[in-house]
Amino acid sequence: MENQVMVIGQKESFIIRVLMKKMEEAGMKSCFVSASVSAIDAMWNEGSVPVYYMDSHEAIARDVLQFLKDRVLQEHKRMVFIGEKADTAEVMKMIPSDLILEIFERPLNNEAFISAMMGHFLERDLGGFKKSILVVDDDATYLNLVRDWLKDSYRVSVVNSGLQAIKWLGNNKVDLILLDHEMPVTSGPQVLEMLRSDAETASIPVMFLTGKSDKESVMQVVNLKPEGYMLKNIAKDELLQKLDTFFRKRRMAF
Repeated sequence: MENQVMVIGQKESFIIRVLMKKMEEAGMKSCFVSASVSAIDAMWNEGSVPVYYMDSHEAIARDVLQFLKDRVLQEHKRMVFIGEKADTAEVMKMIPSDLILEIFERPLNNEAFISAMMGHFLERDLGGFKKSILVVDDDATYLNLVRDWLKDSYRVSVVNSGLQAIKWLGNNKVDLILLDHEMPVTSGPQVLEMLRSDAETASIPVMFLTGKSDKESVMQVVNLKPEGYMLKNIAKDELLQKLDTFFRKRRMAF
């Protein structure tokens, strides 16, 4: 994936042109877009990082901030802001912190900006910005299938028992657990009860992904209040859509 930056500003000033030249010298592609919703929408590139350069002589375009917020939230991206303290303080009132990659104060230190952007692209290439999912199932074939389905969109780890899941979580962080219901030794509901009883794991979201569809099994799990209950006959596209919706709603809640 190419290292691309979309610089947004009221006008393409000399300072912005110098910054874009510095990015070019560092091997990054960049383009300038005026700070209007229509212009940004027309030039939007899913692979680019939006960088909003705020001119202290101009009022903050709130419609532009709202558009950027909605767009990066939808695409699981983050953005950069450059401005004076008063301007960036206003931005932080409107934009959730997890949607902000970095904020730079003016006058901008170009070297620090370039270094931060290169670090961002390196982390992106290593998968650092992908949500992490742990899949727990004793069926190795199904584990491999789900991992193949999810690996392009998420960082996926798999374990084949409930006890292995507990052990894995002792050393690793995860954003969501996809948990089978019926497993030998320790069942899915037992695993969820163990997770909820430990302060270190109590807040980890859990969705069941299982072949158990009988009313008794479903009600047993519902009483434990997981974030979802899906059957293994779910199609790839539907599973990805449900996960995308879950993470999007979770981000909007914070």
